[in-house]
Amino acid sequence: MRHRQVVALAAVALVGLTACEGPDPNNLETYYDDPAPTSAPVTTAEVPVSPAKAAPVTPQAPDLGLLAERALLSDADVAAEGVQPGSGEASGCLADGPSAGSRTATWRYPSGSVLSHRVVAFPDRSAAQAVAENECAGKVVNVPVQPGTERQQAWCEGKTCTVLLAKGSLVSELTVSASTETRAVDAAKRLLPAMTAKLTAQP
Repeated sequence: MRHRQVVALAAVALVGLTACEGPDPNNLETYYDDPAPTSAPVTTAEVPVSPAKAAPVTPQAPDLGLLAERALLSDADVAAEGVQPGSGEASGCLADGPSAGSRTATWRYPSGSVLSHRVVAFPDRSAAQAVAENECAGKVVNVPVQPGTERQQAWCEGKTCTVLLAKGSLVSELTVSASTETRAVDAAKRLLPAMTAKLTAQP
């Protein structure tokens, strides 16, 4: 009787061990198997994004009238001559020249002599070309060469002398009408540095 009981217990133990075979909940290597993928991996294609292109900038044409204004001699520039602001049109070689923008200033000496300065802007050709094509009446006179200018010319007709300086699209024209040609030329020579500085400062 005792022998049968031992056999029965051994059989139950064997059945119990057999029933417990399978994944061990405490064994991480067998219980947490990697799940099979349910779908193909999703891939994202990178679409290159081109940077926004800025609209081309069109260079703006300079205001010729403003450039002429800046290159014009002021009362302070001619103060050392002892002149006073006057009126009247410029009487130089380019007084009637074509221009999209021009500025004129006139002064008078106590003696009655007249000093005038005009800056003429040429929109369709260079100032140097305009001076080269221009012919003034009278005889050519020599004045100091002005640095930074592209062309210069000077004439005297009687007691009136004119000096032309060219740079870019601007022609600076200085005219002096004095009691003698010598005085007119001397006055022009004295004013040339200020005249040149104003002209060459423009683009």
